[in-house]
Amino acid sequence: MTAARTTAGHPKDLRDFYENPAVPVASGTPRSLRQAHMLARALGHARTTGPRTVLDIGCGDGTAAATAAPLLPGHRLVGVDWSQDALRRARTRIPYAVRGELTGGGLPFASRSADAVLFSEVIEHLVDPDAALDEIRRVLRPGGHLMLSTPNLAAWYNRALLLAGVQPVFSEVSLRGIHGRPGTEVVGHLRLYTPRALKEFVAASGFTVVRLEGAPFHGVPRPLRPLDRLACVRPQLASILLLHARRT
Repeated sequence: MTAARTTAGHPKDLRDFYENPAVPVASGTPRSLRQAHMLARALGHARTTGPRTVLDIGCGDGTAAATAAPLLPGHRLVGVDWSQDALRRARTRIPYAVRGELTGGGLPFASRSADAVLFSEVIEHLVDPDAALDEIRRVLRPGGHLMLSTPNLAAWYNRALLLAGVQPVFSEVSLRGIHGRPGTEVVGHLRLYTPRALKEFVAASGFTVVRLEGAPFHGVPRPLRPLDRLACVRPQLASILLLHARRT
């Protein structure tokens, strides 16, 4: 499948790219489930802690929030995205989905009003991740939880690909097609992080890093999936980085 095409054949800008229904807006269930378990452990049960508000920012089609919902009984989940097409799909999976942007004051929530933010496979798509984390920090209460996931530039196979002179998986040089790397879909990645870079960036943005875990990537060829799952034991080598941080 070739994603991210306008009627003229190419995306005119990033907004056109993400409004295109052909662009993938969900990632694999293993990542979503692992992240949901991390969030459930952090929040605790609503019967003992009281109901909490969880924002799934960049919710896409609502898959991550819908996966987390059974593990968060009594807590309130709200999806947020600026793609109208993604919101239409999300509303078929979760009760609440609203439009918002990750620029100054762009999220339609009061300051310190959220207890947790799911930020799944979003940061790698952003032109200005600094402003995004500033806005997330604004809406989180002090001590609130940030559950961020993103592809790992230093994944085990990317290390081998770079040694062979091949563009790493997840990285993209164009919004119009695949050049120099494995894969068949253009997904609009603008930034990639190693575990060290991600932890340093989040800490510099006003958060305390609590934990870093790894998750497998659903796009790994089937014969290599056992190795990909094994790599999750060491997040430095895992396909996907799952980071839990708290607002300071």
